[in-house]
Amino acid sequence: MERNTKQRDAIRQVFEEIARPLGPNEVLEAGRTRHAKLGIATVYRTINSLVDSGWLVPVELPGEPPRYERAGSEHHHHFRCRTCTRVFEIHGCPGELKDLAPAGFRLESHEVVLYGLCARCAAD
Repeated sequence: MERNTKQRDAIRQVFEEIARPLGPNEVLEAGRTRHAKLGIATVYRTINSLVDSGWLVPVELPGEPPRYERAGSEHHHHFRCRTCTRVFEIHGCPGELKDLAPAGFRLESHEVVLYGLCARCAAD
């Protein structure tokens, strides 16, 4: 079990306060507002530990490094802004998709990612 440190607390606070999937560099930037000496190695170690403990889950987008979000959310999907590259949760699901699978196939899960401009980037 890892000990609680100010750096680990700062990283957990980032995930609690920013309600969207975050990459390690986003965590580092936000975490440094809480603990100025936070380093990227500590961010990676802490993220790995929080994933191992089940507190965080990875968010995989095609062709990109994983981002991370708090575990325990209902089934949901994601929106990625093409300008700022931030990722946001989309609550809800388009519904039953098993009819899209080829005949004889058994669908076990699905992931939907929407791409476009977030509200901030669309306003610029």
